[in-house]
Amino acid sequence: MSYYKEDNYRVPKMVSVVEPYVYEALQSVRGKHVVVQTTHGNVRGIVKDVKPDHIVIMEREHPFFVRIQQIVWIMPD
Repeated sequence: MSYYKEDNYRVPKMVSVVEPYVYEALQSVRGKHVVVQTTHGNVRGIVKDVKPDHIVIMEREHPFFVRIQQIVWIMPD
């Protein structure tokens, strides 16, 4: 974890890795049915939103927020 000093205190600093090729691939399947393999299992549904650090998959009426760093592969369903 990274820290920076503020008034003699160590304050945690957020560090995020952006994966531009994965982000671009996810943008191309926005609004489509996909299967996403994560480090914790599969999520199947419609890609509703894509952000630099996570995606939103609607499975029936339930949103799943998946961190891009946790994605192993993506496949159209």
